[in-house]
Amino acid sequence: MGVDMRRESSSQTGLGQRRLRVAVLNRIFSPTGGGAERYSIALVEQLAMRHDIHVFAQSITHHIPGVTFHTISTSPIKLRWLNQVWYANATWRATRHGFDVTHSHENVWRGEVQTVHVLPTGYKLFHGVTPWKRILRYLKVATSPRLITYLLLERARCSPGRTRRVVATSEVLRDQIASAYPSASATMRVVTPGVNMPTEVATPKRRLEARKQLGLPQTGRGILFVGNDYAKKGLNTLLKALAKFNHNTWLAVVGNNANIAEFQRHAQQEGVLDRVHFLGSLQNINTAYAAVDCLAHPTLEDTFAMVVVEAMAHAIPVVVSDRNYCGISGLLAHESNALLLKDPRDPDALHAALARVLDNDSLRQALCAAAVQFASGYQWSTIARLQEKIYFEVAP
Repeated sequence: MGVDMRRESSSQTGLGQRRLRVAVLNRIFSPTGGGAERYSIALVEQLAMRHDIHVFAQSITHHIPGVTFHTISTSPIKLRWLNQVWYANATWRATRHGFDVTHSHENVWRGEVQTVHVLPTGYKLFHGVTPWKRILRYLKVATSPRLITYLLLERARCSPGRTRRVVATSEVLRDQIASAYPSASATMRVVTPGVNMPTEVATPKRRLEARKQLGLPQTGRGILFVGNDYAKKGLNTLLKALAKFNHNTWLAVVGNNANIAEFQRHAQQEGVLDRVHFLGSLQNINTAYAAVDCLAHPTLEDTFAMVVVEAMAHAIPVVVSDRNYCGISGLLAHESNALLLKDPRDPDALHAALARVLDNDSLRQALCAAAVQFASGYQWSTIARLQEKIYFEVAP
């Protein structure tokens, strides 16, 4: 991410406080893993300049100078929930001693600082359901080792304590966690994802270069979609919306390679396969931002959506689901710095919003300027200081 990793020679941090020894728990330490993984990487890059950081992961593809990496084995039984227990136990054993702070980005019991990136299972199962449906949900849990495991781990990481801080990535998520686990309310903090502002200015020449580099059409209007879970992030609705545009409008899809074949079939059913370009996972997503005219994020569930603030930093106008579906939208203003969708399942509404962005030059320019201004308030250097403050709250 272009961060200067020169370490401070003093035993004091930039805040005049001591250097901490911090264990970071993140199963997949890779920029292609998703928003939670890129969040973890960005914080480590920033905080490693002032503290001794140790990363405990099962998959490591991104190395940072000055950071110590520890590879954790995976469960011999290839079930995700069993591997989660395996990882939880292994990291508990590895970090019990020798660290001032353990910071977990995973659903495990070990960690004074617990950053929650996803909607809690307890909230999804029981929030807003009728008494009869609640009974059925309890029966479902009782017969599912997977759900029992996730709920027990979740309850453990949200348990109150003098040295426990539960960190939510948005205010919306904070309220959802507090609803599922009220006892965690007093320990909760909000530390949103951040962004590194791009060093290159967006120009027509740079856009053409980026399109050539990614093998995208050099002409026409490009819409970008980014997400590893194509269905949850609303790609089906976006394909239907794309079908309402003429052939000079195309779509670039960045995300999990495993989903491509299925959604190529969906694109063919909508008659837009020739206008959809599946790029798979990218090590450097900045090239994709430089290549397009707008970002579409009709997500059905996102606790924040780092991709939105990243696109805004690149002066890309965004169309995104409102705060009922997407955490960052609680910070955005409709028609001021983004266009917000009340119903991300409605292809007509999505098409209309995208058409406004692509056809209305004055609106697009206003959204671009406001987007950059918004993103500049969420730079990783500032976000890391907020996280560091929490470390000192819990460190002995």
